[in-house]
Parts: sequence; C-alpha cells; structure tokens
Amino acid sequence: MDLPVLPPVQPMLAKAVTAIPEGMHYEAKWDGFRAIVFRDGEEVEVASRTGKSLARYFPELLDAFRAELPQRCVLDGEIVLAHDGRLHFEELQERIHPAASRVRKLAAESPASFIAFDLLALGDRALMESPLGERRAALTAALAGAGPWVHLAPATTDRALAEVWFTRFEGAGLDGVVAKPLDQPYRPGVRSMFKIKHGRTADCVLAGYRDHKDGQGVGSLLLGLYDAAGVLQHVGVCSSFTAARRRELAEELAPLRMADPAGHPWAAWTDEAAHEAGRLPGAPSRWSGGKDAQWVALRPERVCEVAYDHMEGTRFRHTTRFQRWRPDRSPTSCDYTQLEEPVGYDLAELLETGS
Repeated sequence: MDLPVLPPVQPMLAKAVTAIPEGMHYEAKWDGFRAIVFRDGEEVEVASRTGKSLARYFPELLDAFRAELPQRCVLDGEIVLAHDGRLHFEELQERIHPAASRVRKLAAESPASFIAFDLLALGDRALMESPLGERRAALTAALAGAGPWVHLAPATTDRALAEVWFTRFEGAGLDGVVAKPLDQPYRPGVRSMFKIKHGRTADCVLAGYRDHKDGQGVGSLLLGLYDAAGVLQHVGVCSSFTAARRRELAEELAPLRMADPAGHPWAAWTDEAAHEAGRLPGAPSRWSGGKDAQWVALRPERVCEVAYDHMEGTRFRHTTRFQRWRPDRSPTSCDYTQLEEPVGYDLAELLETGS
C-alpha cells in the first residue's frame, strides 16, 4: 500500500456539549463502528478507532469499497447495519465473531453499509491539513458515483436544520448531532469536534452489582425494568463512581445481599438458554475480553434514577449515569412504559438528504 496517509491513523474525536453551537458544519451522529478506510487499488484496509483491522468482519464492504471508492483514497466514517428503516447496533456487534463462516453468513443475510464523513487523502494528495470545508467538497465530488453500500453523510451549515435533525433522526436509530468547525484541519486523536446527544432519565430497579476490578467496593450497579409480563429484565449498568463512593456503596448495599440467590429474578443467569428467553446479566459476550462476569445478587427492593442517552432495543445503549436514589418509588412501578419512545423515522429518507 502506497498512499500519502498510511495506517495507523487515530480518528479525530468529539467532546460532549449540551447545546448545538452556532456557525458550524453539522452532521447526524451515527451509531455504528467508527472506521478509517484505506484503499490503494485492490488493496483495502479498514481500521477501527483503536487501530485494529475490521476487514475480516465485513467482507462485503471490501467489495463495495473496490467498486464504489476512488482508486486511491483514505476516508473516515462509520460502519452501520441498517434495515427496516433504522440502524441496528446489536446486530452489528454480532459480526465480531471468530468463525469466518459465521461472518460470511451474516454478511450475506444483512450486509453492512459505510457512511463517509471525511476525506484524509485522495490520489497522491494528503488532505489532513486542509480545512474541513475543502475536505468536504472533495469528499462530495469523490463519492458522486458511490452507492448502494457507500454513502456520503448528509450535512448542513444551517443550525435550525441541525436542531430538526437532532429530534427527527433519533427514530431511525441515530443518537444526536455532531458539530465541526469548517476551518479546522483533521486532528487525529484530538477532541476538536462537538457532539450533542440525547439525554433522558429513568427509574430502575437495583438488582445486583459487580465488584470493582481492584476489589475495593462496587464497580457497577446492575439495573432492571419490568416488562409487560411482569418479568424483571436486565437493561444495563451504572458505573464511574469515585473510589470513596465505591466503598460507601458496598457498605450501603450490604443489607440487600442475598445469601441464597436462588429466589432472585436473574438466578438462571449461568444458563445460556435463559439468556435467549430474556435479559440477564453476564450474557456471553465477544466484547468482554474474558472479563469475570460474576455479580452479587441483591434483593430487588431499591430504586435509583439514572441518566441515559438512548435505548438499543430493550436495553440502554451506553453505560448510564447515577443521579439519585428514589425511595418514593416502588420497584414494581419501574417498567418500560416510563421510557420516552422517539417517533420512527425512515433511515432511507435521511440517506437521500442532500449535502
């Protein structure tokens, strides 16, 4: 591979802000795998945010890049999996599988797409020092003939339209808006963009916790919500406590520990078949890196309020943030009906939006 920009390249990052800033370039925030694509003729490499190769997990995209990208280029973007009008991040995660046969099967059944939002090199020209406005114009021209698997990320400089996107696109599985200064060069590894994400709160049942990796106190709280059938489903975790707070939580929650977890709603968590029937903590994960999935069962008697960005199916997409205890709420009142449901929006309409 002989390109003016070669791997490894750290992607430019974004820092969270609470409002959409004025006078910038705006894009929807995609919910997929960040990837930098290097193409030099038939040679193609797809690097993750951490620099690891994603090429083997998306063979259909390698063919798409050879067919739809310029002969020699480097692009920054997002690998997404979309069908039925929205993104499906959980299905995308299934691609990270050690069996090549499994990957090929999933690639044939639900092919992924690539949303390109920056151009780092084209031909013999490196563009990382060029301002975003120039890079965007070059990217738009370079992808004029792309499709159906490579898409130019819709963008606007109209803040009012970005506000509309922030609300409307969530129904298609997107989780906010990204704002980028138009005069800014590409800055690898630097949080020089801005992300505005959806923020909500929910009251959840505390049903267990995991010890912190250093063995000193609580590492994360295990959260549950009751479904329509009255079954407590595991919906995510809450973490990022200070060292002092981790120790305090261990003492505070000690009276709720169950000596015999047999009567706990998630007692069957070690049974793989049970994970297919409902949401339980400790489900087998290819992303866990062999981490210990053991957890401490608590009587599901306490309620906490947590802040979350958005849902992925029936669980929180990201780790939630602890807000406060809710002694005024009964655990059985903590169900899915309290969650705000975004209005559905057809992803195909978003991808057809002009730049």
